[in-house]
Amino acid sequence: MSTRKGLILAGGTGSRLWPITQGLSKQLMPIYDKPMIYYPLSVLMLSGIREIAIITTPQDQAQFQNLLGDGTQWGVQITWLVQPSPDGLAQAYLIAEDFLAGDPSALILGDNIFFGHGLPELLASADRLSEGGTVFGYQVADPERYGVVGMNADGQVTQIVEKPEVPPSQLAITGLYFLDGTAPERARQVKPSPRGELEIADLLQSYLAEGNLSVERMGRGYAWLDTGTHASLLDAANFVRTLQSRQGMQTGCPEEIAFAAGWINAGQLKVQAARYAKTEYGTYLLGLL
Repeated sequence: MSTRKGLILAGGTGSRLWPITQGLSKQLMPIYDKPMIYYPLSVLMLSGIREIAIITTPQDQAQFQNLLGDGTQWGVQITWLVQPSPDGLAQAYLIAEDFLAGDPSALILGDNIFFGHGLPELLASADRLSEGGTVFGYQVADPERYGVVGMNADGQVTQIVEKPEVPPSQLAITGLYFLDGTAPERARQVKPSPRGELEIADLLQSYLAEGNLSVERMGRGYAWLDTGTHASLLDAANFVRTLQSRQGMQTGCPEEIAFAAGWINAGQLKVQAARYAKTEYGTYLLGLL
């Protein structure tokens, strides 16, 4: 089990998805048969992380709590934190400073979905580094929409640029960050950007300046989906549906991960399966027994 703590940033107004997110948090929207937040939660659980803080807006928190509770059904411990206004990703480390209490962390954005056969191994190798930071690079066709990695001829990372007009590469930084215990301290040094936000790129730059930032590539065998638009929301749902119906295996299933890790027993899994008795999800959970 990891000594690292997990953070899921599930704040924001979801305004790019209006009107569908005007009455419901984006991270509670369905991705095929599960709420969006199940997928990032599953990534943290696959990393062996059992202490997780979920950062939401004040108005959305009750709905998240209603869905996820305190995490005991999956053998994890969920802490609830509030982001009063969306002032940038680096703000998550300031909000979670007391929760982290000097421990290393893995921050994942609540609308990021990862798939890949070697994902647990990739996460485990990032988790093993107790100092510095690890981020994950993914080749995209439209790098100007993301934070992008610049590298020299030897493949060493030289810069991270947020939404560049002229991208230095096609390697985008995904919304998953493994950082050591100094992240909150570093976040305090970050000045608001021209758009008034505490940018994660500036926080990562401080690790990079010390030669303490690794970029792990997620290659061809991986899928990284970010669900910020109506089209990408539908694409993600279709992707999950195709994968699950083809393989007969669930994706983003906290019960399965918890059971495989020994965090819950057969009796607890049976209780969860009974809750979803009228669904394919419930049938699948029963099948695990």
